[in-house]
Amino acid sequence: METSIKIKINNLTKKKAKTILAALEPDNVDFPKGLSFEMENLDNALVFNFHSTGNMKTLTATIDEVLAHVSIALKVIE
Repeated sequence: METSIKIKINNLTKKKAKTILAALEPDNVDFPKGLSFEMENLDNALVFNFHSTGNMKTLTATIDEVLAHVSIALKVIE
């Protein structure tokens, strides 16, 4: 099964978006086989693109972990 998921977090200042990307970048390595993740900063939004050709549980766990890290980063910088 092939799955692509895009998550967009709107209404962020450029500084907050840049800080969150910098915080997540070190974790953006050693993904399981069949799973990829890309981040981009577009205007006042962060966009996360997930693509999986494997296990759906792995995909959902990865998305959950990324969003938890985003939440923590937002709490720290606010």
